[in-house]
Amino acid sequence: MADSTWIESMEEELHQFDRLDVWELVDRPLCINVINLKWLWKNKRDEENTVIRNKSRLVAKGYAQKEGVDFEESFAPVARLEAVRLFIAYAAHKSFTIY
Repeated sequence: MADSTWIESMEEELHQFDRLDVWELVDRPLCINVINLKWLWKNKRDEENTVIRNKSRLVAKGYAQKEGVDFEESFAPVARLEAVRLFIAYAAHKSFTIY
């Protein structure tokens, strides 16, 4: 990956982990496998198909995770709070049961 725009994009993604304080460096426990990571790259394009932004994401390979070992803490909900509140209000208005 020699293109400077992709390197800047990856550095920006790593900076977000520090800024949001969502990770903690710890020693690997004995007999525990480390969850592997991989980079995903995508070009954001405008209506004329011109690249307007290079977007990088660092993701965990999910098949290596085990439920109960920081499984619930690894991922944040993707819905905005406003959307959740709207959903609950609509369900209450229609007398729906939410599970």
